[in-house]
Amino acid sequence: MRIAVLANLKINAPTWDGMPADQWDDLDDEATINSLVVALEQHGHAATFFEASILPPFSLVERLLAFQPDLCFNIAESHSGDGREAQIPALLEMLRIPYTGSQVMTLALTLDKPMTKRILHNHELPTPEFQVFERADEPIDLDLVDANGDLRFPMFVKPSREGTSMGVSARSIVQTVAELRERVAEQLARYSQPILCERYIKGREVTVGMLGNLRPNAARRLNDQVAYDLPPETLTFLPTLEVDTQAHAATEADLYTSRMKTEMVEEFKYICPAPISAALERQLQLIAGAVFKVTGCKDVARVDFRLDESAGYAPYVLEINPLPGLTPGFSDLCVQAEVAGWRYDQLINAIVEHAARRCGLTAATDDAKVDQAAL
Repeated sequence: MRIAVLANLKINAPTWDGMPADQWDDLDDEATINSLVVALEQHGHAATFFEASILPPFSLVERLLAFQPDLCFNIAESHSGDGREAQIPALLEMLRIPYTGSQVMTLALTLDKPMTKRILHNHELPTPEFQVFERADEPIDLDLVDANGDLRFPMFVKPSREGTSMGVSARSIVQTVAELRERVAEQLARYSQPILCERYIKGREVTVGMLGNLRPNAARRLNDQVAYDLPPETLTFLPTLEVDTQAHAATEADLYTSRMKTEMVEEFKYICPAPISAALERQLQLIAGAVFKVTGCKDVARVDFRLDESAGYAPYVLEINPLPGLTPGFSDLCVQAEVAGWRYDQLINAIVEHAARRCGLTAATDDAKVDQAAL
């Protein structure tokens, strides 16, 4: 197939006075894009990278129409707007060009962490209590404070619509109302978007990566519990990965911070497979599959959890990422796939094959097909 790889490179991103230093931490570098193109070419595809911008000199619409791709491999984050990750998919749908990964509504929804949490709450999926602040002086919800007006539990403060742990540092955990308002004010000024405050879950941090697509009506309610029908031919779960936050607890407060993901990439450690019981791993997979379903994900996603050490490591969903990082040897999903025995090119072409089947396309080679037994 002819595949257009769509992404936003850090070197092509706009700049302006007063821009936060971490503004473009979500964007990709040239090494990642080159790895993607090579991986696709190894399986017989004709792959070309295009900067995902309609503005000159990139002029994506004109270049795509000239290239005439059979499929786009989309990892575009875009640069601005509440639903920026949905902008390129919306454009592709207008052009009637199929693409990998989740579609417009899902990408707009999951970028907004509070909206995602409302969907999870509606489906009775575990996620920490929260409140969204558009002003630092807003009244605090009564269920978050005690009779004296103090916080009932530590809260965690972060921007509503960012990735790569932007805005997350040791100072994100607040113990008092005064601290909460101070952090909210700081982040409102820095990121110019609503700020999410959720109950801080002290415990371990793990992530579940998955590939595939669920059948319609894959979830069903049985009595007062929700059971999920997740046969292996619809979702493939990669080994659960744990972030070793304890290794840097003294400086990073047992959090997976922005600093760990950027400045400390050579220092912090993953543990994969995570040292958890088979029962807990299956519980995480079932919840992750349910989150995949109710948010409408396609082809690939990653769900991040905190395991509450005060409640027997009960899992709480932090967020879902339908555009997981794909930097070989570094990104969570790539590490998980490697532990499962997959080469990088197999992971990338598995995503392509799932998208091709979903869109009714025929992959170019048998090598691109997903070998379910390998996972």
